[in-house]
Parts: sequence; C-alpha cells; structure tokens
Amino acid sequence: MSAATVEHLLRTEAPQVLGALVRRFGQFDIAEDAVQEALLVASRAWPVDGVPENPRGWLIRIGYRKMVDLLRSDQARRRREQEAGLAEVAMHEPARLAGPPPATDDSLTLLLLCCHPALSTTSQVALTLRAVGGLSTAEIAHAYGATENTMGTRISRAKQQLARAGARFTPPSDADRASRMAAVTQVLYLIFNEGYTTSSGDELTRVDLTHEAIRLTRMLRDTLPADDPMAAEVTGLLALMLLTESRQPARTGDDGELVPLEDQDRTRWDAQLIGEGTALIDSVWHRGEVGPYQLQAAIAAVHAAAASPEQTDWPQIAALYLWLERLAPTAPVRLSRVVAVAKAYGPNRALALLDDLNRRHHLDQDPLTSQRERAVRAHLLQMTGDAPAAAALYREAAALTVNQVEQRYLHAKADRLDPPAHR
Repeated sequence: MSAATVEHLLRTEAPQVLGALVRRFGQFDIAEDAVQEALLVASRAWPVDGVPENPRGWLIRIGYRKMVDLLRSDQARRRREQEAGLAEVAMHEPARLAGPPPATDDSLTLLLLCCHPALSTTSQVALTLRAVGGLSTAEIAHAYGATENTMGTRISRAKQQLARAGARFTPPSDADRASRMAAVTQVLYLIFNEGYTTSSGDELTRVDLTHEAIRLTRMLRDTLPADDPMAAEVTGLLALMLLTESRQPARTGDDGELVPLEDQDRTRWDAQLIGEGTALIDSVWHRGEVGPYQLQAAIAAVHAAAASPEQTDWPQIAALYLWLERLAPTAPVRLSRVVAVAKAYGPNRALALLDDLNRRHHLDQDPLTSQRERAVRAHLLQMTGDAPAAAALYREAAALTVNQVEQRYLHAKADRLDPPAHR
C-alpha cells in the first residue's frame, strides 16, 4: 500500500480512535497526544508490514498503550498516578478491551466536544480542525492568518482548558447547543476551503479534506430535524460545498496548472453534484431568514446555471454579495464583491470600490486577503490596459502564496504582460 493511501486511511480513522479513547477514559488532552503517537507508529509500520485487517482496532490498542505511558510519565506522575493505575486495569477489563471498533461514527460527537463553551470560538475551530479534520498546525494558522507558533500555542491551551472544564464525551446541553453548532459549521467550512485550495505544497487541492468536509456536513444535516433553527443553514452549507466541488475536475488542465473560472471547460463540471446542490439550496431558500451559507450557495448556483461565462448573471451575483457582506462583513466577502462588481459593471467601478474598501477596512493588509487583494487589483488593472502595473502586482501576489500551483499561475500572468526579457 502506498504512503498516500496509508495517510488517507490514518486521517479517516484518527477521529474514531480519538473518540474511542475519550469515551473510555476522558482526558481529551492526553487522548489526543496518544492518538498522534499511535498514528506515528502506524505511519512507520504499515507501509512496511502492510495494513492490519482491523486498522481501527489496531490503532485503538496502540493508543491505549500510549495513553497509559503518558499517564505514567514523570511529569504527570503525582497528579495522575491513580488515573494511570485505573487505566492499566481498564485495559484488562473485557468491557474495555479494544476489540471490534464501535459501529457508531464519533466524528460529530467529537466535533461538538471540541466546540465546548469553555473555549473561545477561535480555539473551538482550531482544536476541531486539528483533532477531527486532521489539518496540520501550519494549515490551521493559514486559515486564520496567524503564525504557526501562535496557533500551536492556542491549540495546546484549548486542550488544557477542556481538561480544566472537565469536558466529557457527551452531547451538549440545550443551553449551549446553538453556539456550538455555529462553531461546528464554521469548522466544516474551513476544512472544505483548506482542501479546495491548499495553503502550501505543489498541489492545488486536497480532495481528502473536501470529501471529509462534505461527509461530515451530510452527517450533521441528517442529525437535525427539519424544524431545527440550524437546519436551513447546514443545508445551505452542504449545497455550497457540493456546488463548489462540482467545478473541481475543470480547475486544472492536463498539465496540472490552474485554470480560472472563466476559462474552465464547463462540460467537465460534475452535473450530479450541481443537481444535488441546486436542489438543496432551492429547498430552504424560502423557508425563513436566509443565512450566510445559504447566500454563498445561491451565488454558486448562479454560476452553475450559466452554460458559459458570458451567460453568468453577474448583477445578481453582485447583489447577493452585497447582501452577504451585510450579514458577514469579512475581508474575503468584501473582496469577492469587488470581483463581482468588476464583472457586472466594469473595472473602473470595481477599482473605485476596492480603493474605498482599502481605506475603510485595509483589505490589502488583512492576512486573509492581502495576497488575493493584489491579484484582484492586478486583474482589474489588466482590464483597464495598465499592463506594467498589473504585472508587478501579479508578482507581488505570487510572492505572498506558498501554494506552488498558484505561484506558477500568477507568474505566468505577469510574464505574459511583461516578459522577463523586456524588464
């Protein structure tokens, strides 16, 4: 079995193993460390020895042993001596042996645990991305526009806070369910986005992350009754993911290079995902108050309905982005509205809007938009005919991303406008 296949299997099984350890012994912070050590053992052993017949049970057994080792470590001996003894005894109890893995999927329960009210929203999202989504600390830091060291410290503190709060592997109470569900949807959205355009590396996407985000969102939607206040937004989130994922086959050419939306071969878009996503957003659009995920899904549906770029209803998209900006006034949403305004009303109007947004909200300095702001401005300047200024900004944007596919795309745009020999 290839290393990539092993990595995918470990990512899939990790939340289940962590759920099993937390359910048996509590101590989320120790259990998460034990799971990471078990995954490391597996990553070294399985490519050589082969994947065991029951990989989840194998990981759970190793995780139990690692957890006992951690409980008995010198650093925690006095504080956890009794817990270590109980855990060791529990390893030999028939009811607690790591036999057949549980039939239930622990991912959503684990998501809700990570979104415990003792944590700040940012810590809830970061911890869940780490424990359930399997993202590295660097990837999570990129999603939040923070440094890797800062995010690592935040995740460690979040685990300590869970321990101090005595968080247990149980569903949330009615009192805090709404806030934890909102955090969960944000987590799933960020996992999907990181997979759709990876923060680093030589590949544009990580389909394992996008597929996992879709799987978890489907599961979350299935657990909610139709009259649940969050049902429409969760449905909108699932629709958004499906409609966005439908474009995946056309986002890169045969050479692996990035193909922008307006140049994509729309016959390669996944019609089944488009049909499902459109039906989902249509089913909740008139149900009541419309939320941010429903609006984003509606925008994606307008794109999907156009047989060609020229047939896209850009004024409608610009209006939807304005509505979205009022509900979710974030830097990425504001920048996306600039793009829609350019398509609907021309580059000069879009440049004026971008200048105004920079004066008021500093999109060019925000960690979440500083790179893309330059790419968007470069495109607008290219549309006005200012090729030298556009080329310079494309190169600035390329220098601000570590995704190699994006870098090559932006450098190629710059070189076509201002060839190296002419500089």
